[in-house]
Amino acid sequence: MIITFKSRATADTIMFGDVAKELLLLMGKSFDTRGIITLEQLPDAIAALRKAAEASRAAQKGLPEPDEADIDRAVTPIPVSLAQRAVPLIEQLERSLRAAQPVIWES
Repeated sequence: MIITFKSRATADTIMFGDVAKELLLLMGKSFDTRGIITLEQLPDAIAALRKAAEASRAAQKGLPEPDEADIDRAVTPIPVSLAQRAVPLIEQLERSLRAAQPVIWES
């Protein structure tokens, strides 16, 4: 499933459903096929995602760096952290807040 986050203030942010579900739950939203993050909810949603992203970055610091040879041979997949996945949505939420526009999502 693909989830699209939309705002009149920004371009769309598109995510796989499992990633979108995790981020929505972190923001305190239920995972439905459609929903809205209202202007009043945007500051708390941004704060929640920033906190989760920072925790993700801290956890990543403890992991060993991938070996160059493994990267070249594509033996070891390089995981994408929650922080990396959250950045586009955080930016969309921040821009939407500055423009006083809600963010909706739909599948």
